[in-house]
Amino acid sequence: MKKILITGMTGFAGQYLTELLLKGTDVEIHGTYHSEEGRVRLGDLLEKVTLHQADLTVKEEVEKVVSAVTPDEVYHLAAQTSPSESMKDPAATLMTNTLAELYLFEALKNQNKPETRVLAVASAEVYGAIDPKDLPIDEDTPLRPTTPYAVSKITQDYLALQYFLSHKMNIIRARPFNHMGPRQQQRFVLPMFAKQVAEIDKGLNDPVMKVGNLKARKDFTDVRDIVRAYVLLMEKGEAGEVYNIGSGKSVAIQEMLDILLGMTDKKISVEIDQALFRPLDTPDVICDYSKLRELTGWEPEISLETTLSDTLEYFKKVV
Repeated sequence: MKKILITGMTGFAGQYLTELLLKGTDVEIHGTYHSEEGRVRLGDLLEKVTLHQADLTVKEEVEKVVSAVTPDEVYHLAAQTSPSESMKDPAATLMTNTLAELYLFEALKNQNKPETRVLAVASAEVYGAIDPKDLPIDEDTPLRPTTPYAVSKITQDYLALQYFLSHKMNIIRARPFNHMGPRQQQRFVLPMFAKQVAEIDKGLNDPVMKVGNLKARKDFTDVRDIVRAYVLLMEKGEAGEVYNIGSGKSVAIQEMLDILLGMTDKKISVEIDQALFRPLDTPDVICDYSKLRELTGWEPEISLETTLSDTLEYFKKVV
């Protein structure tokens, strides 16, 4: 039976990845979690997986998990994922994201598990300040990080490459672009919008929405499509290589807001809040995922409208 370890199982993508992998047969799925709050988020999944509480920035705790599981595959998702939070506390983000991956690779190496297949998930934030001439963004686009989070993800990405080159470890690298969907934390743009619309729709708040920069254009992909790409890369990815994951389309934040507002009968006014602006926001982002497509046949399947509708319906149930 194949043993799979998901670090950060209780996170946004981790939950969806767990659900997808559980559809397979002859798999034993393990996951890490940090706090009881995160564990509770798994709900019904708790009965179907084995959880290991660990602080991944502590070497001995990572070694203990790897030793207990002896995984055949590892999806390394655990990270501090907020660019804005990284601006407030750069040291915490750099230490958390770098040490967690370093100790994972060291544990696998030291326990003679170099054959373990690892998907190291970085982020498209590594590309940072995009020059319009570089659109769409492929894996060779220059890295121009604009946040400590982006720097931490470059470090993770290159650390994975170094362990492949130096220790012949079986590591594939992924750079997902913006992903979204139900259950995402409210500090991200879609859940922030969807929660406000749901509260107004149910009469819980005045019909006024606070928004940030509506002019920025991003490449958005449903999280359910993203985790499907993760599984395909685990199956078919070439060790040492890096793969972009995204929709290949640019969507303005204004367009996403307009679609959401069209899903309610309430008349809602919109107010710009400068506090919601990012310190540095790239005007346009488009992913070139042709490398992934040519290797695996992956294409995004879930439309933007479906993602927005599903997310809004989720918040209508929980607010």
